[in-house]
Amino acid sequence: MSFPETYHSDYIESQYQQWQQDPASVSKDWQLFFKGFDLAFSGGIAPGMTDAEGHPSFLSGVEQLIFGYRCLGHMLSCMDPLQACPMEHPLLTLERFGLAAADFEKPVSGSTFLGGGENLKEILLRLKETYCRSIGVEYMHIQDPEERRWLQDRMEPIQNRLQIKTAEKMTILKKLYQTAMFEAYLNKKYMGVTRFSLEGGDAVIPLLDTLVRQVAENGCREVILGMAHRGRLNVQSHILGKSYEEIFREFESCYDPGQLMGSGDVKYHNGYLADIQTDTGKNVRMFLVNNPSHLEAVDPVAEGVARARQDLPNMGPDTVVPVLIHGDAAFAGQGVVAETLNMSQLQGYKTGGTIHIIINNQIGYTTLPEDARSTRYSTDVAKMLMVPIFHVHGENPEAAVHVGRLAADYRHRFGKDVVIDVICYRRYGHNEGDEPYFTQPLMYDRIKARPSLRVLYGETLLKENIVDETHLESLEKDVLDNLEKAFADVHGSDCLFPESRYFEEWDSVASAYAFESIKTGTPRNRLIDTARKLNSLPDGFSLNSKLQRLLGKRLSAVESGEGIDWAGAEALAFASLLMEGFPVRLSGQDVGRGTFSQRHSVLFDAKSGESYIPLNHLNKKQSTFMVYNSLLAEAGVLGFEYGYSITQPKTLVLWEAQFGDFANNAQGVIDLFIASGQSKWQRLSGLTLLLPHGWEGLGPEHSSARLERFLQLCAEDNMQVCNLTTPAQYFHLLRRQVKEAYRKPLVLMTPKSLLRHPMAVSTLDALVSDRFQPVLKDPEPNTGAKEILFCSGKIYYQLLQRRSELAESNKAVLRLEQFYPFPEKQIEKMLKPYKKATAFSWVQEEPENMGAWTFVRDRLERITGRKLRYVGRKPSASPATGFPAIYKKQQEAISNEALGRSADSVS
Repeated sequence: MSFPETYHSDYIESQYQQWQQDPASVSKDWQLFFKGFDLAFSGGIAPGMTDAEGHPSFLSGVEQLIFGYRCLGHMLSCMDPLQACPMEHPLLTLERFGLAAADFEKPVSGSTFLGGGENLKEILLRLKETYCRSIGVEYMHIQDPEERRWLQDRMEPIQNRLQIKTAEKMTILKKLYQTAMFEAYLNKKYMGVTRFSLEGGDAVIPLLDTLVRQVAENGCREVILGMAHRGRLNVQSHILGKSYEEIFREFESCYDPGQLMGSGDVKYHNGYLADIQTDTGKNVRMFLVNNPSHLEAVDPVAEGVARARQDLPNMGPDTVVPVLIHGDAAFAGQGVVAETLNMSQLQGYKTGGTIHIIINNQIGYTTLPEDARSTRYSTDVAKMLMVPIFHVHGENPEAAVHVGRLAADYRHRFGKDVVIDVICYRRYGHNEGDEPYFTQPLMYDRIKARPSLRVLYGETLLKENIVDETHLESLEKDVLDNLEKAFADVHGSDCLFPESRYFEEWDSVASAYAFESIKTGTPRNRLIDTARKLNSLPDGFSLNSKLQRLLGKRLSAVESGEGIDWAGAEALAFASLLMEGFPVRLSGQDVGRGTFSQRHSVLFDAKSGESYIPLNHLNKKQSTFMVYNSLLAEAGVLGFEYGYSITQPKTLVLWEAQFGDFANNAQGVIDLFIASGQSKWQRLSGLTLLLPHGWEGLGPEHSSARLERFLQLCAEDNMQVCNLTTPAQYFHLLRRQVKEAYRKPLVLMTPKSLLRHPMAVSTLDALVSDRFQPVLKDPEPNTGAKEILFCSGKIYYQLLQRRSELAESNKAVLRLEQFYPFPEKQIEKMLKPYKKATAFSWVQEEPENMGAWTFVRDRLERITGRKLRYVGRKPSASPATGFPAIYKKQQEAISNEALGRSADSVS
């Protein structure tokens, strides 16, 4: 590594050019660096760098030394409890800076180092004390000089060693005793039972304790905590205040079967909501977000929860702080980490800075760092944000506490992320039943020889005469007595199911789905008035002429009561909800305009470029319409929106994929949270997924939203899956999503070509009418029809048009608008008039092994009592052909086969 590699190359180049034009225009650090840079690469002596005899000046060498230690001092830091401390580094030798031991006693005045020192020897010693002890700091990659100076002001004068008061040292000691003895007790009582022990990373508990206390002093009222499984039980007990009794009951599988809801989850995945009070009397609510086994998957979810809490009245980034606890291998390896970091300063997703803590075990399951990453540190991905990274020795709890305070204050001051890398070890294998000696025998020999941190810190305080042996014995007895009492209480009492608490906003929200939809129709005059407001612009606003015609056409459709298209119906649905007090949040790639240039919820002045959102100018009492074009990522953004949705039940939260199959990249979020969150954790969500779906001849990747995958996930009324045919249905479904008493995720196959299809329009009367219908009848009912064609979505219009061309009168077309929960009774009711129908078919665009066919077949056969005929493409490994002519032939064959006209078979 060389100095230039620690910065973004474009930034260095711009600073260098600026320095060449005017040296005073850059900071003193950069002035000295570029002088040395020119000197090194020119082979000559740079101006201003020489003494009277033409040699490089002593002072310039000292300044470069200071700059070097600020940049690279972390390479000499003593941070690893399993390795000897590094003693030297070739980039930090005195000779590197044109200095020598003979210069030690030379006086130095006016240096940029804030730690003092009258001569080179003293400055070097204090530089090492500041940057090369138990804390290694990476911060010189931060481009803002104010941030760098702020950090230097808080590290260098105290040599990165905070003077900790006796009372706080006693608190640290107590936390370490609780942490270690809790794990040891669990290991004794539940030997071999998986709990993902924190042993070896014990310093994380006093670090978190200090962090919570400090953010509270800075005005925080809520901490949103996301973490994987390692140390989770310890954090619940000793940070969130979860009782030992509750935890022991989970180990005992102590529950009443009659009280159980859903499938549940293992103890080290469950969330927890707690209200705690710091030792200074500050009240803090803490929420540990439920987490699946997929490690970093919770990161964007926790960020979404935090943003949703911040968006509540009288809340904000200063009052709600997100904290994420990671593993080293996962932080470096999981792509969702980079996606989450990338969101940190984006308007729609920022949360005022996240405090990241890495429990750095120096191993991932059985994989060592050299096989797990291509970077020096597991935290290097975080440098993309230009934020400080603190590497802390895992057996120096006072250093961890100091860094915790510094991190909290940095976040409060600059509203940015900060990373704390606690370099420690894992006492056991990946879990308590794993044998680490199979793969890391030498590493675990060293770990086996390490005493517990509570013992090490106790010895430190004994040497400082802060405690005596009697105090340590008393402390050990107190902790053990509490554990024993809790264990006895669990075994001497009835088996009580632990209470589950959540945010009060959800107290009145139901979890059970109801087929009888709430009325969602809206008065005619209100809709017309709303449409006019949506078409109103500020004085002097220059709108693109094409958009003027488009918006004018939408308004005319509402005023005439005919021809309302999908985007128009959507805008009316959003507007009506906003005026009824329901906020709307729409996020995804290019959602402001819409992938297919259909939405145009954000308008831009053609002359000034200024934006205007009509949906936020309806009336003074309306709720807020939030629309955010997202980063080009799916897993992180969908996870964020899920987190937002489980926090604000009265907000319509929507994520739109650019094309439906983009949801493939977020499948983990769909499986782990959206489909199963209620069953595992009783966590309700009203999140809506808008997934463009339909065969348009655009090839394999822009056709299918993979309807079949969502239907495969459907069970226990866990979510709603729909594929609509009219804008009015879309209007009512969006309104139903937040007006119903219950909350269920909604997965909606949305249209592409139907956005502008002349037949796919609705009347104003259809929006005024009462509610969403899960099944729609044939618009030309013929009760004498002998065959019923069931279908869903876009293919309906093709069938209708082909039936008209063939003058076919013996076949009725019924539309299944909602697949799940399956509307069995509504279908039965719809079939009653067709007494003569003896044949039933399912028609779809998708290949036979995709789409809804396997989902509806048994259900429709049970209703009709007849075998269901399949009409659609043959099974295929790819969703669609990439050849337009073949697509067209296949598409025509579907409607021809469905309506009984001979044609080439669908292939």
